[in-house]
Amino acid sequence: MSQFSSIIPRPLELEVGQGNFQISRDTPLIADTPVAQDAIAWFVGEFYSQSGISLRQSGEGASGAITMRLQSDLAPENYVLSIRPEGVEIRASEASGFFYGAVSLLQCVPFESPIGVGEWQLPTLEIRDAPRFGWRGLMLDSVRHFQPLSWVKKFIDVMALHKFNVLHWHLTDDQGWRVEIDKYPVLTSVSAWRKQSRVGHELNGGDDDFDGRPHGGFYSKQQLRDVVAYAAARGITIVPEIEMPGHATSVIAAYPDLSCTGGPFEVSPKWGIFDDVFCAGNDDVFRFLEDVLNEVLEIFPSQFIHVGGDECHKTRWKECPKCQARIKAEGLADENELQSWFVRHFDTFLSAKGRRLIGWDEILEGGLAQNAAVMSWRGEEGGVAAAKAGHDVVMAPHQQTYLDYYQTSNRDGEPLSIGGDLPLSKVYAYEPIPQSLSADEAKHVLGGQGQLWTEYMLRPESVEYMAFPRACALAEALWSSVQPRDFDEFLSRLEIHLRLLDRMNVNYRPLNK
Repeated sequence: MSQFSSIIPRPLELEVGQGNFQISRDTPLIADTPVAQDAIAWFVGEFYSQSGISLRQSGEGASGAITMRLQSDLAPENYVLSIRPEGVEIRASEASGFFYGAVSLLQCVPFESPIGVGEWQLPTLEIRDAPRFGWRGLMLDSVRHFQPLSWVKKFIDVMALHKFNVLHWHLTDDQGWRVEIDKYPVLTSVSAWRKQSRVGHELNGGDDDFDGRPHGGFYSKQQLRDVVAYAAARGITIVPEIEMPGHATSVIAAYPDLSCTGGPFEVSPKWGIFDDVFCAGNDDVFRFLEDVLNEVLEIFPSQFIHVGGDECHKTRWKECPKCQARIKAEGLADENELQSWFVRHFDTFLSAKGRRLIGWDEILEGGLAQNAAVMSWRGEEGGVAAAKAGHDVVMAPHQQTYLDYYQTSNRDGEPLSIGGDLPLSKVYAYEPIPQSLSADEAKHVLGGQGQLWTEYMLRPESVEYMAFPRACALAEALWSSVQPRDFDEFLSRLEIHLRLLDRMNVNYRPLNK
């Protein structure tokens, strides 16, 4: 199989012609519209990283050039890539379309010469391409194990190569807090750090199985703004997740009065679900979270803000006089409706700021504001219920999208994982639209995403190993059109595609392992 036909995700239409185009250090790049500048800059940078050769941008037309031209009738993420002997042309209407055209062009280049040497023959072809879904995401957990910002940018680079357009960034949880908040500096002096971390599976060991090493870190506001801009230049929106009302141990370790009992607490060294959560009857909790969100909104311009909403034990609420008083005052039936009331409060808050709330599928329990969107992780059921009720949905069922699951049923030689069994073939076969949805209901499915929970991924290289090549398969499931999928054909493309990941120093799991 040739390089040009190894593009991942598979384009909508690809037609091969006669002849070749030669690309070398003398090939100029031309953009006839400012919205193509990010795509030009990215292509020049990636071409240099892969080849060691600097291409030049030109302001004038020239034969043998790579040209980006505006075609206003194309949808924002659509593009046309034409490679002819006399030159290359990428047509799109917006920055994202130009970027995806540049990504496909890069994947057509057979980077086989030594770094700094060579010219390459590209076959003539025409690609007309468009994504199937508007939400094509990966979720990165930077709480359980913190990653340096330089690596987060590398991860974004690899996402961009696969035309993912959403990085759902899990930034707060029981085990840490990763966002600088000016009004609450104790979040970064206390909540960002834990004394030690769990070693191995909790069910397989005693309570003293910890590594004894402090762990933590946080991203400054400037660092976060920098990575938001870095991602945006690659067609990726970062959706931050600020957990509420559960998974709040790191916060109440710093501000125990925001809990039902008043503590004391420590930033959790264990994984799992805990009884102590934000007190839903305490007005100070709402003021605190609104303050936090106001600063988060200044950093992240994303339409959606993720508020978690999952795995909130109601034990403390049942015993808490303030929570019980809130239930009575608001005319709520029980603690499930109290959580719904809590979530609706922040849906109203975010809507007033021009944003939309999204949360894990537990936010459906007890009722949900119409504007809120649901991320369905416990299976398809939550997504189906949400779509039938008129809510937008991002499908993230753990059975097909949890990339922290084992990659094979044979555990020998595999790194410790949380469990499960999610081989590459199962990810490739994933269909995000549940069969039980009508055509109109299916319009509420925005797309899907893969999850990378990092309890057992101690180093960034471990995240790469668990993510790739399964994320390559997921990218195709979310981008490419519905058609009978041929896993063997995908593997033949993937073998060539992985050469790019080799040159990017991605620690992916080998196909032959």
